Amino acid sequence: MKSLCTNCGRAYPDESVPYKCPRCGGLFDIAEIDFDPGLVDKTNSSIWRYRHTFWGIPADYEEVSLGEGLTPLLWSEAFGRQIGFKCEFLNPTGSFKDRGTSLITTFLKMRGVDSALEDSSGNAGASFAAYAARAGIQAGIYIPQASSGPKRQQIESYGATLHPVHGTRSDVTSAVEADLKTSNAAYASHAYLPVNIPGYATAAYEIFEQIGCAPGAVIAPAGQGGLILGLYRGFAALQRAKVIKSLPYVVGVQARACSPIWILSTAGASAMGFITEGQTLAEGVRVKQPLRIGALLKMTQSGHGEFLPVDEVDILRGRDELARRGLYVEPTSAITWAALEQVVLRLPDPIVVVLTGSGYKYSK
Repeated sequence: MKSLCTNCGRAYPDESVPYKCPRCGGLFDIAEIDFDPGLVDKTNSSIWRYRHTFWGIPADYEEVSLGEGLTPLLWSEAFGRQIGFKCEFLNPTGSFKDRGTSLITTFLKMRGVDSALEDSSGNAGASFAAYAARAGIQAGIYIPQASSGPKRQQIESYGATLHPVHGTRSDVTSAVEADLKTSNAAYASHAYLPVNIPGYATAAYEIFEQIGCAPGAVIAPAGQGGLILGLYRGFAALQRAKVIKSLPYVVGVQARACSPIWILSTAGASAMGFITEGQTLAEGVRVKQPLRIGALLKMTQSGHGEFLPVDEVDILRGRDELARRGLYVEPTSAITWAALEQVVLRLPDPIVVVLTGSGYKYSK
């Protein structure tokens, strides 16, 4: 496995933790993940059972873990079908981000980082604050001023320094990048760093193990799109290892108020001017410029997936429908319900919906 700059092809350096390519400013990525079923450590009850699939972390290095992964896959009837709901909101800090944060924090600690900054709509920030505390890394977390109160409280409870920023999610990223110029801290960006994608891929391995075969389709929220890429690449790794024969169809869901991947995947680059960063209850997917959009569009162009928008009026309805099935999630997760309603009749069984964040994180 290699992490290479998507622009100039340079390999990720063996020292330090740059978030961009030092040569050209490009984005680092891990395009293919290696999976060997014989190397899965079935005695380990976290994502680290798949350690051999993780890039950049030696086999003998002690991981920074809070027991993330192995979340339940619960089945319930919806729209006349049996749907599997992957309960990622039951991860240690209440969101799927823990899968990637465990790898990022381990990587930072391995490279000698003792102070790091992260920007987030809330969940990634709370996750990094927790894992940084576990690792002994001082964390500074930048979030929108309007982020949900429980996420803010969670971040501060872990001992991280909270930096609320007035404005949009894009303004938050601009603020942390500006402060990095005068700081000695590393940038622990879940959007830029390539280390976390193999962590998200572990959800694909688990889904396979829990069903006993590849799902016909997987539906998940998409902001930066890291989870979508992780799922897709995880199943692709299983296919290359001849563990599964075919790839599931992957459906990424966005709020219509901020749906750049859906717009560009359906209308092309000429539609760039129609992309907005409007207000949405699904704050976790309010990302106007997803960094890995090229890889996401490549997935859709290959015929292995698509992106859908969900109207604001349908978000809380979805949250309530899921709650009536015992699944208490935040609005960002609930957008999957309306998307499922749109496509359920044309997707092959078994269908898995990934519920990414806990309802306890939302209080508006």
